[in-house]
Amino acid sequence: MEYLVIFLAVCSLVALLMGYSKLTARERQKYAEKSLRTQKDESGATVFVTCPVCNTPLAKTENMTSKIYRPMTTPDQRMTINGCPHCYPKREPGVRRSCPVCHKEIPMEGYLIARLFNRTEGKKHVMITGCTVCYKIKT
Repeated sequence: MEYLVIFLAVCSLVALLMGYSKLTARERQKYAEKSLRTQKDESGATVFVTCPVCNTPLAKTENMTSKIYRPMTTPDQRMTINGCPHCYPKREPGVRRSCPVCHKEIPMEGYLIARLFNRTEGKKHVMITGCTVCYKIKT
């Protein structure tokens, strides 16, 4: 009885894989677009949302790990970005954590330093100023 259940599960998995492999390239792209998170850029074109740490496209169910520091009422706040599920808290094989400013590798305990601008109209804006490797706070 157990072998029959396993056999049916394997057959259904093979049937699904065969059906997916028969999709055209255009149909595969539409499927990927439905499952990946998108946004509009400055020119109005639709682009995929990627992690600023590892540059991996994010699925609609994946979120970034970040911290926003107080005070919440100011238009400009300090923010740290640790990464996405692909690069933080564990790095997936083949994923490189690098800073978009200095292009150096960010250690696992490192993060990006950014400014969050709370606009009165429209979306919030994030500007990355560096990482724990290249960004030095002047005292």
